[in-house]
Amino acid sequence: MPVFDPELHDDNPAIDADFMAGMKPSRRGRPRLEAPKVEVKIRLDAATVDHLRGSGPGWQTRVNAALADLVAAGRI
Repeated sequence: MPVFDPELHDDNPAIDADFMAGMKPSRRGRPRLEAPKVEVKIRLDAATVDHLRGSGPGWQTRVNAALADLVAAGRI
């Protein structure tokens, strides 16, 4: 284990009560979303799921967008 050498650490500022009073914990992870998505479980026909998954990556996002368009148009 390396030995502490004070000459290497002379440039570090002193930590006093005033310095600590201005500190706040850092946030971890990703920032929270304003409107997070909700996980749901629905049952669909196998052929429907195969078709949607066959459209490639991002199929769930496209299904969400299609449903949002239908809701906005007042069709469902």
